[in-house]
Amino acid sequence: MSDERPGLLDGAIWPPENPRLFGHEDAEAFLAQSYRSGKGHHALLLEGPPGIGKATLAFRFANHVLTHSDPATAPEVIADPDPNSAVSRQIASGASHNLLYLTRPVDEKTGKIKSAITVDEVRRAGRFFSQTSGTGNWRIVIIDPADDMNRSAANAILKILEEPPKRALFLLVSHAPGKLLPTIRSRCLPLKLSPLGDDALGSALANLGIDAGDRDLLAIAHGSVGEALKLVNYGGGEIIAAYNDVLTSHGASARKAMHRLADAISGKDGDTIFEFFTNHVGDDLMQKARAAAMAGQVDTAERLSRLHSDISERLTVSDAYNLDRKQTVLSILGDIKQPGP
Repeated sequence: MSDERPGLLDGAIWPPENPRLFGHEDAEAFLAQSYRSGKGHHALLLEGPPGIGKATLAFRFANHVLTHSDPATAPEVIADPDPNSAVSRQIASGASHNLLYLTRPVDEKTGKIKSAITVDEVRRAGRFFSQTSGTGNWRIVIIDPADDMNRSAANAILKILEEPPKRALFLLVSHAPGKLLPTIRSRCLPLKLSPLGDDALGSALANLGIDAGDRDLLAIAHGSVGEALKLVNYGGGEIIAAYNDVLTSHGASARKAMHRLADAISGKDGDTIFEFFTNHVGDDLMQKARAAAMAGQVDTAERLSRLHSDISERLTVSDAYNLDRKQTVLSILGDIKQPGP
């Protein structure tokens, strides 16, 4: 991962450069037809789990619009971008005067990605729209993910959405639209994208040079290319196995397993695997809570739900105060191992 490509997973293709999309044919057809009709919405909210291709779809649509600036003569389908075209080269290099990509910036002092999309980033959109397009083309802003905007940034983008400039298009990528301001959601047309099916996920992974015949990998990845990359390239599979070992061991063996797992997760440059672990723990707890509720075990379901909420709050505090990750992981594992009432 480079500073110019914050958050890019090892083995992934940077969305502005990605010429292929798998599994979202219906969404692409809707976007192409909506644009061609000349009645497309000025702000689209691309919703769905992380790692399924939302940002890639946003850039493909942006490329389509900038390549075919007159909706009436635009093709009925969105084709794979031509990497040799001027539009594709400008988008891939970040040099397009008609497209602005907003994501969490890199802190110049620490070299790390900031925890939020700040108001300073959104102000770039204001300056972007204030400049006259030399071609009279569309001006497109992609926010990825919009969930990461802090309150000030969200309010700033809301003002632009309320009175959008002419020939302006907003593409908001969202992993969790419930985190967005209701007023932002109300000004966007939602387009929900589902996790990839096994065939589409297998094709997407094969395109990245990953064995698509591993059915266990496809099952654990839950339809997400991003999750599959974490499993293959970041040791996610080993982390899940170690977590299960903690859950099934007892006494001194459990304590050793907890420390081994905490050491692995809190290692240097472990942001990706730490997030993978915390997401897995959250999913595991909620799945068990739902299973308990379905089985009529109300007390157990409530305890697991409370534990999920407590851990989420603890992770928020840990991130805000930059607390020691190993101790945070050990604390989480200790609470999970603690028997319920």
